[in-house]
Amino acid sequence: MTGAMTGTTVSQPPLVVHVIYRLAVGGLENGLVNLINHMPAERYRHAIVCIDDYTDFRERIQRKDVEVYALHKRPGNDLGAYVRFWRLMRRLRPAIVHTRNLGALEFQFPAWLAGVRHRVQGEHGRDTTDLQGTNRKYLLFRKVMRPLVSRYVALSQDLASWLETSAGAGPQKISQIYNGVDTEQFFSVKHRLPLPVEHFSPKDGIVIGTIGRMQSEKNQLTLVRAFIALLDTVEKGRERLRLVLIGDGPLREQAQAILREAKAEHLAWLPGARNDASKMMQTLDIFVLPSLIEGVSNTILEAMATGLPVVATAVGGNPELVSQGETGVTIPAADEVAMAQAIQRYVDAPELRRIHGKAGRLRVEKMFSMTSMVSGYLRVYDKLLFGSESTVEYVSEQ
Repeated sequence: MTGAMTGTTVSQPPLVVHVIYRLAVGGLENGLVNLINHMPAERYRHAIVCIDDYTDFRERIQRKDVEVYALHKRPGNDLGAYVRFWRLMRRLRPAIVHTRNLGALEFQFPAWLAGVRHRVQGEHGRDTTDLQGTNRKYLLFRKVMRPLVSRYVALSQDLASWLETSAGAGPQKISQIYNGVDTEQFFSVKHRLPLPVEHFSPKDGIVIGTIGRMQSEKNQLTLVRAFIALLDTVEKGRERLRLVLIGDGPLREQAQAILREAKAEHLAWLPGARNDASKMMQTLDIFVLPSLIEGVSNTILEAMATGLPVVATAVGGNPELVSQGETGVTIPAADEVAMAQAIQRYVDAPELRRIHGKAGRLRVEKMFSMTSMVSGYLRVYDKLLFGSESTVEYVSEQ
């Protein structure tokens, strides 16, 4: 084949090794799989190294040439995991190693020892134990590792600014690339699809929902409490309103207990994890993201692509995605009163739901397409390998 920049004949495209903690259901992992599935096969090959392990989520990778490896690193200092990674890099000889988030940053060192010349660190969101990104130990570690990183990729302007001001990364080494959403898979429908629950939602009912792992940082309990408050403030609330929480995790049982105590368990559907997010989005009228921390939320983008108005907490990159008063509303985190008020505004105004949902779809098509995301990563990789950005933009074949 012909090299993307040099014009020389090479046997195969350069290999990018992506290092993540675990390949399972999650926003970071979904973004990685989308990138691999949509990047032209003739430009780059890919492999994934999981510090811990992988699940059947790997089956979402459509390319057959992508190998997935697990280091099975033990908690704490597991020297053997770094040795296994070093040996793997010596065998694979990747052109680029791309680590993601704090948990994978330490693998920049064995990648350097293995002779990998180009090393990228992706920042998808702050650590769950350091919501503001101010932990001195973590910041010191980032500064120690900084000379090893060839390029940083920040998923939001918020993270890019934090990398520069707090972690000390030079602006010339930072690229900001938003996640992209598959607008062919996520699209708006004229009428909301029925939920797969018999006699759950009335024909003229309003379905409020969210999708995501039910863990503390996602904070679905605030949404549950806001929903319970709405049952009393919305006219015929118990007849009209329904709540959908898609996802599994430790907060699921807590959410069910709160609903049960409020005698509202029958008004909510908590099916656990599902693999049909695009269809589930089409069953909702209003999408809510109650997170305490976010990098760039894939689910916000998917909801906007589906034509839904969005109520989201003003954390991380969320305000960069949601155009306030045009595609949705951002509110303070962990504020169930503000959340209930924002949701009720949409409950009481069907036309506003339609207008904001339509604007959200247009915003995704303009700013957060899969084409834009893939082109951004191609520019980063090409710049590292060939010394200049590719002059050919990736164009989706969809």
